[in-house]
Amino acid sequence: MELPAVNLKAILLVHWLLTTWGCIVFQGPYAWTNFPILALGVWAVAQRDSVDAISMFLGGLVATIFLDVIYIGIFYPRSNFSDTVRFSAGSLGPSEERSSYQPIDSSEVPADPESKAHMTRGY
Repeated sequence: MELPAVNLKAILLVHWLLTTWGCIVFQGPYAWTNFPILALGVWAVAQRDSVDAISMFLGGLVATIFLDVIYIGIFYPRSNFSDTVRFSAGSLGPSEERSSYQPIDSSEVPADPESKAHMTRGY
């Protein structure tokens, strides 16, 4: 059985970085589920010819992705966040008002009186 050519060292490095960053916020079960997969990754890199090592590592990565989504969904801080915001926690940032958007190439005059004041003052 021939597995596809993947760069196991790069996958292992990315998983290690994400695991250490995740351990800064989440402790306990998060680390217990991710560090054994890192050990499987070291085994897979050390024995590149072992189909068992590589398939266990890649299968473990799929399992940890699933478990991480569940763990983050349960234990993410809930202070005044809606379920939608907690679900998309990876893209949290400042909220921007999009209703006053005007395309650059539009010849329409802005409907907002505040933006008219900016145009007359030369801003």
